[in-house]
Amino acid sequence: METKNFKRVMVWELPVRFFHWLNVLTITILAITGFIIANPPALQSSAEATNLHSFGIVRFIHFGAAYIFFFNMIFRLYWSIVGNKYASWRAFWPFSKKTWNNFWHVLKIDIMLLNEDHPDVKNISIGHNSVATLSYLALFFIALIQVFTGFALYADTSGWWLPKLFDWVSPLLGGDFVTRTIHHISTWIFILFSIVHVYLVFYHDWLEGRGEVSSMFGGYKFVREDRVKKAIKKENEE
Repeated sequence: METKNFKRVMVWELPVRFFHWLNVLTITILAITGFIIANPPALQSSAEATNLHSFGIVRFIHFGAAYIFFFNMIFRLYWSIVGNKYASWRAFWPFSKKTWNNFWHVLKIDIMLLNEDHPDVKNISIGHNSVATLSYLALFFIALIQVFTGFALYADTSGWWLPKLFDWVSPLLGGDFVTRTIHHISTWIFILFSIVHVYLVFYHDWLEGRGEVSSMFGGYKFVREDRVKKAIKKENEE
């Protein structure tokens, strides 16, 4: 029986992992506080109204997390220029034959759960597969919608210039109600994506056994040695 040699390869650099886990934290906080803001609980207290700051604290946490989320996005855009090839913007470029071939392969195996007659290891992506790439591109635009609508709703009560850059969004969309509805729907898209994302990460970790889960903690995946040599040879030729 043929034995395949695997090599530990640094795929996700520390800044990418930092971005990922900071996103997990901020999106979780934003979702929880956002639902509280959308449907505030009734608080019964004998204290004076001026001494009750619980809802103000919720709003402060929500806005603080929004700023972190926003600047974290900017940082990721910067790292897509200076990071390795798995973090590069080129890895998210969808207009190539290889990308679409991998896209249909992932749909066949992951979505329709069909078996391959002749499995080809080249179809297994080292970084993001094509479906994940396109999903992250779509999620990036949803994140932009969240930023634009969120800061638009905050602009009237903010004293800082950054949120006020977005005060044109609500009038363009037809008012705060529509803006808030779009913001709310986008939150549910993030939640749905997160559920599917976690499922697929564990699915690939079980199916491929290359350290999919641990790679977002340590950065390393296990890749067949012959693939690593071919990748190095290709880079040297370029």
